[in-house]
Amino acid sequence: MPYARTALLLAGLTGLFLAAGYLIGGEAGMVVALGLALVMNLFAYWSSDRMVLSTYGAREVGPKDAPELWNIIERLATRAALPMPRVYIIDNPQPNAFATGRNPQNAAVAATTGLLQTLDHEEVAGVMAHELAHVKSRDTLIMTITATLAGALGMLANFAFFLGGSHRQNNPLGAIGTILVVILAPIAAMLVQFAISRSREYEADRVGAEISGRPLWLASALEKLDRSSRRVDNHVAEANPATAHLFIVNPLHARASDGLFTTHPPVENRVLRLRQMAGAAGSWG
Repeated sequence: MPYARTALLLAGLTGLFLAAGYLIGGEAGMVVALGLALVMNLFAYWSSDRMVLSTYGAREVGPKDAPELWNIIERLATRAALPMPRVYIIDNPQPNAFATGRNPQNAAVAATTGLLQTLDHEEVAGVMAHELAHVKSRDTLIMTITATLAGALGMLANFAFFLGGSHRQNNPLGAIGTILVVILAPIAAMLVQFAISRSREYEADRVGAEISGRPLWLASALEKLDRSSRRVDNHVAEANPATAHLFIVNPLHARASDGLFTTHPPVENRVLRLRQMAGAAGSWG
């Protein structure tokens, strides 16, 4: 993903922080929010990947801890001409996976225990190729930064709810300003997720299929992941919805009402594209 788009998103998030700070505490609140935004931007760039991995309790594994998963990723990384990423496993029954890191040299891929138990060897390879496609396309940075800053916007809303009243004398809109922050900040966090184009997943599917050489591996994996993730809760993701866009399939089925408010394209559309890709390639399967 182009760095210009990353800069634009960060500027938009900074503007949201400033607006929220102004509604909470006037000009003084805006100055505090600016400082917070600068700190969060720096933190998100350097540490957001570690924060997300920590949030999900991911544990790093090596070739002796998870030899099959490690070997799959090592072979795919070689095919993709990428450095070997750090490999993590998340103890979570919902089958899912994500990639994170500010660049390919500092990338990590994480798979849940549910994914490793649900998919066969080829399907795991299809999923890991998809995640390495995110690394190769360099969109893991904006994905992880978005998760961190969207969560910070939610934190700011909580701050406004619990402490806004005590600063009402500096609040240009009084109680209305505080209420606006409480209501609009979570909505803004959701819109930040929408800023991550749903076409990103289609592109990662395409590039991932090229990395593995087998589009149908990922197609089969997506069908299984979609069915299983709808039945199994991911409680950590439900508590941290700003991270939902990181995963290969939507982990928030417990809150999902329809396909409008999701950063993930419909799985059936993704599978159709992959099957068309396999058909066009002829020898792929």
